[in-house]
Amino acid sequence: MKPDEVRPRFKWYSYMLIALLSVLLLRLAVVQLLHNTEYQAKAKENRVRLVPIKAPRGEIYDRTGQVLAANELVYTLSLNYTAMSNQSEVVARLVALLQPSYPEITEQVINEKINLQKYRLFEPVILLRDIPWELVVQLEERRQELPGVMVEVEPLRNYPHGALAGHVLGYIHSITTEEIDQEQDYKYSLSSLIGKSGVEKQYEKELRGQDGARNVEVDSRGRPVRELVTLEPRQGNNIYLTLDKDLQEVMEKSMENMLAELQKKHPKAQAASAVVLNVKTGQVLAMCSVPAMFPDDWKGNISSARAAYYFPQGNDYDPLNPGAFLNRAIQVSYPPGSTFKPVTGMAALESGVADAGKDYVNCKGAYWVAPYIKCWGVHGNVNYYSGMAGSCNVYFQEMGRRAGQESIVKIAREFGLGSKTGIDLPYETAGLLPTVEWKRELNALLTDRQYEARRAEIEQKYQDLLEKAPDDKTRQSLEAQKKQDVARLEAQYQIDYNFNTKWQPYDTFNMSIGEGYNEYTVLQLANYAATIANGGRLLQPYVVDRITAPDGRVIEQFSPRVVHRVEVSPQTLAQTKQAMLAVSEPGGTAYFLFNHFPDHIKVAAKTGTAQNRRSADGSSANYNGVFLAFAPFDNPEIAFAGVVEYGYHGSESAGLVARDVFEHYFGIKDHLSSEETVQEVAENLSNIAVD
Repeated sequence: MKPDEVRPRFKWYSYMLIALLSVLLLRLAVVQLLHNTEYQAKAKENRVRLVPIKAPRGEIYDRTGQVLAANELVYTLSLNYTAMSNQSEVVARLVALLQPSYPEITEQVINEKINLQKYRLFEPVILLRDIPWELVVQLEERRQELPGVMVEVEPLRNYPHGALAGHVLGYIHSITTEEIDQEQDYKYSLSSLIGKSGVEKQYEKELRGQDGARNVEVDSRGRPVRELVTLEPRQGNNIYLTLDKDLQEVMEKSMENMLAELQKKHPKAQAASAVVLNVKTGQVLAMCSVPAMFPDDWKGNISSARAAYYFPQGNDYDPLNPGAFLNRAIQVSYPPGSTFKPVTGMAALESGVADAGKDYVNCKGAYWVAPYIKCWGVHGNVNYYSGMAGSCNVYFQEMGRRAGQESIVKIAREFGLGSKTGIDLPYETAGLLPTVEWKRELNALLTDRQYEARRAEIEQKYQDLLEKAPDDKTRQSLEAQKKQDVARLEAQYQIDYNFNTKWQPYDTFNMSIGEGYNEYTVLQLANYAATIANGGRLLQPYVVDRITAPDGRVIEQFSPRVVHRVEVSPQTLAQTKQAMLAVSEPGGTAYFLFNHFPDHIKVAAKTGTAQNRRSADGSSANYNGVFLAFAPFDNPEIAFAGVVEYGYHGSESAGLVARDVFEHYFGIKDHLSSEETVQEVAENLSNIAVD
């Protein structure tokens, strides 16, 4: 090609090059001058990682300063999604490494965790907490094969005493997206562990602390180069409980021994709960629920076997596998059985229809008014004191008849029965104090539902018959027959509705001895006993004594709170205390439990045997053992209430636990250093009274 021909082409190429360079320079100028800050920030974000630093939770102590929940540094395995070059490949390699030590961690599980966090993938995806050092070494050796797999050190909750006071302490577990959305004043991440039950949940805001963070510069492979800025985490506040660790341990140990022996006679006796209160302050000194809660089970991925321990499969309640998740002291309500009799007695005394010492009722083994509810024995002539000592059904049914349902309900309500106590623990249930209005509303609904179904059956029956009727005469006959059936049904409906919704005399008789519809929590029963003991002050129970900063400074000190003073005369309270003292004296149903106590530590008590409503039949094997007590009689300090499901007599079940707790509290016997043998428990059971 000739030079003259090439020269114009070079000229055009030059112009094009100059134009392109001009555009490039213009673009560089725009970026440099107008978007400089934006792109610098993006470049910085690409090389700087924000690494969260978990704040240690505040520690939990008992009233004497013994630690119940602490923290330990553990290795946590997580994924940095943004650093994973090939998700499926990395996940497959990681799962192969974790097998067979962690069979529950599958590719599907990991991918589900990543997907669950798809809108917050800038945060670490936590896989396992508290992994062993051997696994840490394996992961570090294969770091090049596992981009995005991280091992970090973080504080994790530790419960040094295992299941001790487990239901009171509660547990921590992974937060859900719904809980993150609900929290407005604190920034949680999906890797956060939060309190889910017990003190851990109730005082989450005080315990959680404030997470810190590190700004770390990384290279192109995501490896740390240097640390830029660190915001130190702030530990949560510490909590001191009202619980006494030693007394708690004695109660749980006694409960375990008692159940082990009792199950030989009553195999269904697998679940129980008990509470000890300071009668002067309302402080909870001990609270246990069996089967026990192991808070450490919940810090990570709970296995299917452990999950079955807490949540048994199946729709029907299995007494041999009752489940450990619920705190039975506050979340389950029970018929009180004969422990309700002091309420009936006080109602009669306050109504002026009975004299504690002078009025006698002749017990011949059954109450003389229909439905002739049997007494467990033939007591002859008994008054308030001997009737309470022997737990005579006939006496208290007669007192219930005299006082009437309204008076009984009034007294029960005064002592907090059928209402939440207001304890500083979550998920407390109210139980049930049955009233005329309650029965009318409930049974009206049930009766209407039953008869609506029967009306529908009649309608469907005659609709089918009329469609098949061969002629008008048959149809007319069927219409007449239908009219008669409907009329009969409506007449029966009126009879059943009036009967079912009306409070019947037998409802009062059943209520008087703690049966019928009565259902209260163990904590309510303990508080009711404490209110009798302290002279009529209904206190609000509480489990936290004070909250302190990490440096020991007291942030909040809790003090006793009087809900109200009961409208029961001092004389009636004194007579009721005296009647309950008779229960632990010669001839009383709890005499064998406390007959070795010194004279200055007399125990007032009430035993109970209550039908377990979960059981289909009414055999003696399907009764709960219930027990109340307070001591010393002259100047009460503590009150106890306990229920053993399928424990039958209160004196042979929960009463044994009360005895051990009182022995330890008053220094009669050191149950922590002395090992009571199963043989001793068996000997105690052989001396059982009834009720």
